[in-house]
Amino acid sequence: MRKICFLVALFAVSYSASAQRKVEVVESPVQNVQDDGMVLKRKVAIGRFSNETQYAKGIFYDKENDPMGKQALDILSSKLASSGKFILLERSDLSTLLDECQKGGAKASTIGADYMIIGSITEFGRKNTGKNGVFSSQKTQTVEAAVAIRLVDVSTGLIIYSDEAKGSAELTTKTTMGVGGQASYDATLSDKAISEAIGQLVENIINKCSNSPWRTYFLSYDSDAILIAGGTSQGIKEGMVFNIKTQGKKVKNPQTGILITLPGKTVGTAKVIATGGDTPETEFSFVEVTSNETINSENMSNYIIEQVK
Repeated sequence: MRKICFLVALFAVSYSASAQRKVEVVESPVQNVQDDGMVLKRKVAIGRFSNETQYAKGIFYDKENDPMGKQALDILSSKLASSGKFILLERSDLSTLLDECQKGGAKASTIGADYMIIGSITEFGRKNTGKNGVFSSQKTQTVEAAVAIRLVDVSTGLIIYSDEAKGSAELTTKTTMGVGGQASYDATLSDKAISEAIGQLVENIINKCSNSPWRTYFLSYDSDAILIAGGTSQGIKEGMVFNIKTQGKKVKNPQTGILITLPGKTVGTAKVIATGGDTPETEFSFVEVTSNETINSENMSNYIIEQVK
């Protein structure tokens, strides 16, 4: 009998010790792996974001200060900025697209945008539904919105991405025997519906902008210094090396009438030795050029500084 009790006690002690050891086992801490990859930010100009619906358009409606259009523009700006891949340049007038195309094309000495986004709210509506029972009632507020986006390559003026998405948001309140919430119209539902629609398009915008190599241009090329556009805010760091390419020949498609730019020739490299400037629009970088042919300093617009893939 004593032997049995001793074995039971020994089993209990060993089980307790085993259980305690199990409690003390903890998961290995997750290590934060820092991505040291080169992330060069594109400059994106956000043009007009219009309200093409009839919602909130009264007799004193001001198209230039449409609250829904501004609301959608703010949401889009916030989502793009949070990606950390863009420098946002707001453009309130669509006519500036022509200026941006000139900046990104022949006039390489001017800092322009790489892409322009044009958007519109194409559908917007709200409705209230509900049902009443003997002892309870239920009310649901629903807002639905549709947003259309166009992404324009400033250097060519071509629309490289166009899409539309829909979003919705709802709020339900219930009362039982007079007890419960009875909410009036919730204005934040419109924000949520528009945000959901824009959120479906943002990832595609990021992918389209990132498909092509990051580019910039010469600002100055003389015996004193060689400067390229862009600096710290775009992710340029000392020691980075970029390819120097000539502008490709432009040919016209006889079917569409659109000019197509052929790939240029790599003529050298530019190594960043220092950066300067105070804002994204005024930043620049000093570079050291190594080339296998003479760079024509009188025709800087013929060259592109391109990310090495």
